[in-house]
Amino acid sequence: MENEKVPVKDKLSKKISDLLPKIIFVILVFVFGVWVGQNAVLPFGERTALINISNKKAPSEVQVDFSPFWNVWEKITADYLDRAKLDPQKLLYGAISGMVNAVGDPYTVFLDPDENRQFALSLSGTYEGVGIELDIRDNKLVVVAPIDGSPAAKAGVRAGDAILQINGTDTSALTIQEAVNKIRGKAGTSVKLQLSRDGKVFDVTLTRAAITIKSVEFTDLGAGVAQVKITRFGDNTEKEWGEAVNKVATAGFNKVVLDLRNNPGGLLETAIVVIGDFVPKGTAAVLEEDSSGRRTSLATEKDPRLTGVKLVILINKGSASASEIVAGALRDDLHTKLVGETSFGKGTIQKPENLPDGSGLHITIAKWLTPSGFWVHKVGLEPDYEVKLTDADIAAKADPQLAKAIELLK
Repeated sequence: MENEKVPVKDKLSKKISDLLPKIIFVILVFVFGVWVGQNAVLPFGERTALINISNKKAPSEVQVDFSPFWNVWEKITADYLDRAKLDPQKLLYGAISGMVNAVGDPYTVFLDPDENRQFALSLSGTYEGVGIELDIRDNKLVVVAPIDGSPAAKAGVRAGDAILQINGTDTSALTIQEAVNKIRGKAGTSVKLQLSRDGKVFDVTLTRAAITIKSVEFTDLGAGVAQVKITRFGDNTEKEWGEAVNKVATAGFNKVVLDLRNNPGGLLETAIVVIGDFVPKGTAAVLEEDSSGRRTSLATEKDPRLTGVKLVILINKGSASASEIVAGALRDDLHTKLVGETSFGKGTIQKPENLPDGSGLHITIAKWLTPSGFWVHKVGLEPDYEVKLTDADIAAKADPQLAKAIELLK
C-alpha cells in the first residue's frame, strides 16, 4: 500500500504549532528581563537609586546646560556609601538653597517647609529660641536686636554684637537662615554663642525658651506723655497698635514717645498703617525703586487718628527695615525728631511667597527710600539728637535716650 502524501501547507502548520509554545516562552522571558532591568535592583548588580522625576519642563526662556546637575545627582545616588539614607527631597531643597544663595543677597532666601513654618510663627509672635534677630553685615553674622525679656536680652546680648561661633561652629560661611536653624531649638535646651563686642570676644550660654512677643507696649509716663513701644511689625501689630492709639486718643495724651529701638522690622503694610495715624491721608510713606530705577510712591490710605499729637521717635542700631521706614517717613513728612543712635540700615524690600509644597521663597524685589529719596541701606538713619546707652546706664537701669525724648516734648 502506498504512503499518503501530506500537503506542504499542512506540514508548515504543524511545525508552527509545535514551535508556538517555545516562541511564547522566549517572548515572556525577554519581557521579564526588560522589566527586571528597569525596575529591580539585583543583589549582585550595581545598586542605584530609583527616582521618578515630575514637572521636568523648564521655562522656555531659560538656556542652561543642566547635564552637570544630573551627572552629580546620578553619581551621588549611585555611588554614595550609605545610599539608604539619601532623601531625594532634601537633595532637591539643598540644590534650591544653593541656587538662591548664589544670588549673593542675604535677604533673598529659600525656606524649606519646616523653616517656612518657623518664619510664620516668628511673625505671629510665638516660637522657641533665645530671642534675637540676625543679619549679615560686612560678612559677619550680627545681632540686629535682642527681644525684650528674652533669654538673650536677660543674658546681656546687645544689638550690634557679632556672633563668631554657634556651639563651636564658625559662622563665617553660614547664611542667616542656617544660623537661625542652629540657634533656635526646643525650650529648655541650651546653645553656646561666642560673641564679639568692641574688640572683646566672650562666650555666653543661653537656655532656649518659648518666646511670646507682644509687639506693642503702652506706658503712661505722666504729664500727658505716653510711651508706645513697637518691638516688631508682625501679624498682630496692627491690632495692638490700634489699641494703643485708642488709649492715646481717649485718655487725654497729647505727647507720644514712639519707641522703635531694637525693632528689626517686619511687614511693610503695617509700617504704613502706623505712619498713617500721624499724617494726612494720601501722604507719601515710602518710595519703592525697582531694578530699572523706576520709583513708585506708597501713600497712607486712611484718616489719621493722632493728628496734633507732639511726637518724638527713639531709634538705635537695632532699629531696622520697617522701623526705619516709619522713622524716616515721619521725619520727612512731619520733621519729627529722632533720638538715640544711628539705625541699622536695611533698605531693601522682600516679596515672600509660599510655594505649593509648604516651602517659601523670599526675593529682594526693590529698594525702599524715605519720601525725600534717601536710601538708608548700610548707612542707617542718623538721629537728630545722638544719645548713647552705656553699660553703666544699663546696670543702673537708667534710660538717657528716653529722658532726652521726654525733655524735647516739654
